[in-house]
Amino acid sequence: MNVKVYGLEKCETCKKARKWLERNEVAHQFIDYREHRVEPATLKAWAKAVGGWESLVNRSGMTWRNLPPARKTPGSDPEWLLLLKEYPALVRRPVVVRGDMVSLGFTDKLFAKLFAPV
Repeated sequence: MNVKVYGLEKCETCKKARKWLERNEVAHQFIDYREHRVEPATLKAWAKAVGGWESLVNRSGMTWRNLPPARKTPGSDPEWLLLLKEYPALVRRPVVVRGDMVSLGFTDKLFAKLFAPV
């Protein structure tokens, strides 16, 4: 199955995830979403798959902390999409897409479960 890993090239968590995939011989394609922007429809689909915008957006990073207070309360899909277009680093990472499955973040345990032999 085709595995796509979306993240940022210099993100340490993304690096760990990619190394795990390589060590476990999981073929994948890495997409840096700062260089190759994710389409709005895809972002909306990810948000829906993971339980909403609140789950998709990383509120613990410096990008979020440095936002003006007025930008931290988007009230609609278009507002969320504009925010993520302007600040792609707000998307939790990595985003792993495998078929219809969308997963956020990386831990050894999570990836062992996601990529367990069937």
